[in-house]
Amino acid sequence: MVDLHSHTTASDGTYEPHQSIRRAKEKGLRALAITDHDTVAGIKEALEASERYGVEVVPGIEISTVDQGQDIHVLGYYINYQDPLFLSRLESLRNVRDKRNEMIIENLQHLGIDITLEEVSSRRKMDEGNIGRPHIAEVLMGKGIVSSMEEAFREYLGKTGKAYANPPRITPEDAVDWIKEAGGVPVLAHPGLYGDDNLVHRLIGYGIEGIEAYHTDHSPEQESRYSLWAKQHGLIETAGSDFHGERNGVIFHGDLGTRRTSYETVEKLKSKAEKRAEG
Repeated sequence: MVDLHSHTTASDGTYEPHQSIRRAKEKGLRALAITDHDTVAGIKEALEASERYGVEVVPGIEISTVDQGQDIHVLGYYINYQDPLFLSRLESLRNVRDKRNEMIIENLQHLGIDITLEEVSSRRKMDEGNIGRPHIAEVLMGKGIVSSMEEAFREYLGKTGKAYANPPRITPEDAVDWIKEAGGVPVLAHPGLYGDDNLVHRLIGYGIEGIEAYHTDHSPEQESRYSLWAKQHGLIETAGSDFHGERNGVIFHGDLGTRRTSYETVEKLKSKAEKRAEG
């Protein structure tokens, strides 16, 4: 079995890439995708650990986009993670992410919460890693403002939270194009979190090549619906835990293998990427 959605200290996970691979081995997984937010900085270490633990690494990315003011994430698998153009594009996304962090922190300060960018930056686990909302949530938990990651997002950091901010970013269609141009396979991440099935159909029409039908935060009804749509449109249906490690002893979103699929899905993704490379 394989888990096709996980995050490391290269973005907002708490496990270093080699630790994620070791945990995947402990969970009995044959393969694990490393899909950090807007960065491929964790892939090299994960590939090195792959040889040590005998768990295949699927090199990936989760690109942050915005559609009608809402965060939309697009996963990319078997991208050329050393492609200079792709790396330059990811750097531009990280610059927007930094701006967003500043905006959220300013909003929290206006709410009377004593928090600084320096405090949040100190939570980064890897020098070249990204800073994201989970790092802000860590500081809020440390100060006793909230008691959990879920509360931090519900009250302050999520799309209905009091400190939420979302500067302009690329569109989901842009992310689909970027992933394909980097030789990868674009898959819509956790569509059930958006509450916008028109968006799902729009991206199917645009040329997305897979749907993350099975996700830790999907309901059984959502999983059935997205699995059906994937089959109807000839798309690859994937599954992922969206593992971010542990904070305050709680795993977020789910542990590795919480949502998983067969190795056949990896073979489908590989085949699609190989055909793209052949032109």
